[in-house]
Amino acid sequence: MSGRDYLGEFEHITVLALLRLEDRAYGVTVRQEIEQRTRREVSIGAVYATLDRLEAKGYVTSYMGDPTPERGGRSKRFFRVTAKGSAAASRTHHAFQRMADGLNFTRSFAWHQNHEPPALRV
Repeated sequence: MSGRDYLGEFEHITVLALLRLEDRAYGVTVRQEIEQRTRREVSIGAVYATLDRLEAKGYVTSYMGDPTPERGGRSKRFFRVTAKGSAAASRTHHAFQRMADGLNFTRSFAWHQNHEPPALRV
């Protein structure tokens, strides 16, 4: 991977959730943070698949917490963003900002409401 890596949309959202949660970031809290802030439902499987992919890319690390009685003696797997992950999130954020700079979303939305998309040609 190059020094110019970018995150996909859900990867970016997941990294932002990890940064917000700090030392409380494990699968369930990540899912809750994403659902609360994006106002969309997310499966726990999608969260764990993304966390595993981010860890494989070196963007996050994980560690096991202490076993807890409320989890039947099982440990929680916590996640932290690495410096590489933070840099990729920053690059992705700035790329989205550059794409959005100068757009008038109200006007664009009104235009799209009044115009039919072109017909697909097969």
